[in-house]
Amino acid sequence: MSTQTPWIKAQASGGGGQCVEMRRNGRNVEVRDTKSHGTGPTLRFSPGEFSAWIDAAKGGELDGLSS
Repeated sequence: MSTQTPWIKAQASGGGGQCVEMRRNGRNVEVRDTKSHGTGPTLRFSPGEFSAWIDAAKGGELDGLSS
């Protein structure tokens, strides 16, 4: 039985090609660039790593990276 979930992206993402897709693969979370159509690299994060990243983003710790 496969433990991969389908690739998803945020509902708020537009068609500008600046999106990432995510899925669960086993215990890990995988992230890839949407515009690569599955041919580019895939980043893999443990549940703890992904949770820490989400918490940092929600807490504003990463806000300076986008400007």
